[in-house]
Amino acid sequence: MNPNTCKWLLLLGLSPVAAWAAEGGASIYPHGVENFMAGALPPPGVYGMLYGNHYRAGRLNNADGDNAHVPDFRLRANVLAPRLIWVTPQKVLGGDLALHAIVPLVDLNVRAAGQSQHKTGIGDITVGAALGYHHSEKLHSIAALDVYLPTGAYDKKDLANIGHNHSAIEPVYAISYIQPKGLNADAKFGYIINQRNKDTDYRSGDELHADYSVGWAFGNGWTAGAGGYWMQQTSADQQNGERLPNSKGSAFALGPSVKYDSGKGWFVTAKWQKEWQAKNRPQGNAVWVKAVMPLGGKH
Repeated sequence: MNPNTCKWLLLLGLSPVAAWAAEGGASIYPHGVENFMAGALPPPGVYGMLYGNHYRAGRLNNADGDNAHVPDFRLRANVLAPRLIWVTPQKVLGGDLALHAIVPLVDLNVRAAGQSQHKTGIGDITVGAALGYHHSEKLHSIAALDVYLPTGAYDKKDLANIGHNHSAIEPVYAISYIQPKGLNADAKFGYIINQRNKDTDYRSGDELHADYSVGWAFGNGWTAGAGGYWMQQTSADQQNGERLPNSKGSAFALGPSVKYDSGKGWFVTAKWQKEWQAKNRPQGNAVWVKAVMPLGGKH
């Protein structure tokens, strides 16, 4: 067995590999989850959101972006993630104060080198607070702070883990330019500060990332365009207090994206994104669907 294969099997045996959490190849943040309307906070009220994701990868890439040739590697993750948002009537620093929570429900399959494992359950919960700004009828932005909680099941001996066994904090800034007919563009930027996994004494490096979308609204509720994500690990992983060389990850994804806005307070977005480049990570493709609906308040 070549050295690269041994390295990746070691990582798989120590840590989760999933679309929602990992220290051995993926990220605590579900890259590409956001789409059109990412930076537009709705009026005060309570809103329900539902994210759906299917992710599939058939290769793990090394630090050069080449296939690490882990034998028979397959990763498949299906996620349903309900999100509850309360946009309060309170103003803070000139913005609308909002609170939210996300609870992912994960179905995960991992296979590598003749071993396989299947797990289902609640993943790591995200909570956060945000301030929403409406600069004009077309331009909107959000500044937020999210906290990732280690609530998902984890065992360092398992091949697949739904949880990642450490917390993280993430400052977020999102901006949206929206026209009922014409150009629409969105970007959500975040900086993830990972904490230590106490069971493995492993600390994943910090990450800078962005979800993005750009499209054209046709004036009948439909918007079509493209979207994806970019991420770059800004610091190396550490284990037992030692910096691990060549451990920074990066990725870029792009694919078609659509949105339908009912004009009655609810809308749906959908996209398919292909990871065109990945380093120290799985490389695959994903389908994302997001539905937003008001549950109460002014709309």
